[in-house]
Amino acid sequence: MFDAIIIGAGPAGLSAASILGRCCRQVLVLNTAVYRNSAAQALHGYLTRDGVGPLEFLQIARDQLARYDTVNVRQAEVVDVRSIGEGFEVILRDGIVLSCRKLLIATGVVDALPPLVGIDALYGRSVFHCPYCDAWEYRGQALAIYGQGKHGKRLAFELTAWSNDLVLCTDGPAGLDEHDLARLAKHSVPVREDRIERLDGENGRLQRIMFAGDSSMSSPVTVASSAALCSSALQSVKRPVWRSNLVVRSMTKVRWRPASMNPPIFQVCMSREMRRERYNW
Repeated sequence: MFDAIIIGAGPAGLSAASILGRCCRQVLVLNTAVYRNSAAQALHGYLTRDGVGPLEFLQIARDQLARYDTVNVRQAEVVDVRSIGEGFEVILRDGIVLSCRKLLIATGVVDALPPLVGIDALYGRSVFHCPYCDAWEYRGQALAIYGQGKHGKRLAFELTAWSNDLVLCTDGPAGLDEHDLARLAKHSVPVREDRIERLDGENGRLQRIMFAGDSSMSSPVTVASSAALCSSALQSVKRPVWRSNLVVRSMTKVRWRPASMNPPIFQVCMSREMRRERYNW
C-alpha cells in the first residue's frame, strides 16, 4: 500500500509529490500524459522558468523527482476510486488495482473552447484565454476579446492594461446593461454583437475574424473569455464539486485540491502554490 497516490502529474501534482517524497512517504503519481497547456508555446510569470516550454518544464520537474526513491511516476489512466477501510483503491484502465492511505486529486482543468470554426488551429498561437500568460507578447496591438456578459466585460477591462486598441466580440447579444456599455465606451472598447462565422488564419496566426453577412475584422489577436473553461474532475468519485480556494473534504482522507481551479487567473506558478495543505498522517 502506498502512503499516497496522486492523480495528475502537472505542476500541482508533481510539487505535492516532491514534498511528500521528502517526508519519506511512498508516493505514486499517475498520469495520462494529456495536459491542459499542451497547445501553449511557453509558460510565463514563473521566476527562473519564464519562457520555457511546457513539456520542458515537466521534464525538469521529473528529473528533479528522480533523485527520490520514495516517488514513482507512472503513465496510467484512472477509471475508478473506492474507499476501503483506512484507505482507498485506485482502479486503472488496464484493470490493475492499487491501494493507498491518502488520495490527492490534481487533475486540474480542461479548456472548453468556444464553438468557432477555425479556432483549434489557432489556439495557443494567436488565440489565448489568459492575459497574464500571453498578453505581454501582444501589448499595444489590436486585440479582439471573445465573450458575453460579465465574463466578456471583465476580460475587456483587464486587457486595457496591455492595449488601448480593443474590441469586444460577443457573437450575438452582449448580455450587458447600459451601465456596462457606458463603462466600456469610457475605456474606448467598442462592442460588436455580429455573429462570428469563422476565424481565418495561416500557420497558427490569426488573420481575420469573419462575421455573418460577409463582414470581417482583419489582423487582431483574439483572446477567448475565461468563461470558456470547464472543470475536469475524476468523474467516478461521486462527490460535490469543489469550491474555489477551499479544500473540500467531502470524502474521508481525500485531499481535494484541483490545480488551477481558482479563476480568473490560471498559471503554472499558481497551480503549484495552491496545492499546499497540512497533512496529518
